[in-house]
Amino acid sequence: MTRRVPAPMALPETLAYWQAADQGRLLVKRCSACAKYHHYPRDICPFCLSDATEWTVAAGGATLYSFSTMGQAEAAYTLAYVTLDEGPTMLSNIIDCDPATLRIGQRLRVVFQPSDGGHAVPMFAPA
Repeated sequence: MTRRVPAPMALPETLAYWQAADQGRLLVKRCSACAKYHHYPRDICPFCLSDATEWTVAAGGATLYSFSTMGQAEAAYTLAYVTLDEGPTMLSNIIDCDPATLRIGQRLRVVFQPSDGGHAVPMFAPA
């Protein structure tokens, strides 16, 4: 049984993020004023409150920060916080692996899963 992925809501300020995901690219925002990356994408930098933010293509690598597996057997799914190589931490799913083999600090790579009638959703798998 394949777990269904609900369609994300693409707001005007995040539309570029979702369109890039449809093309297999992960975008993060970078502030031109303080040079910090942030996620979830927003127009105002959460660190210095500058509006000088720009889209940057992320490398796609990450490290597993924390995770929890819910459900059993085929209905199981794993939610995780992953720290992108660029610095921000994002909430996502871990797929394509046995959750019992996951370890904090493990290297991951981004993969894109289609959603129910919407944009592709970035998730992560062991590297």
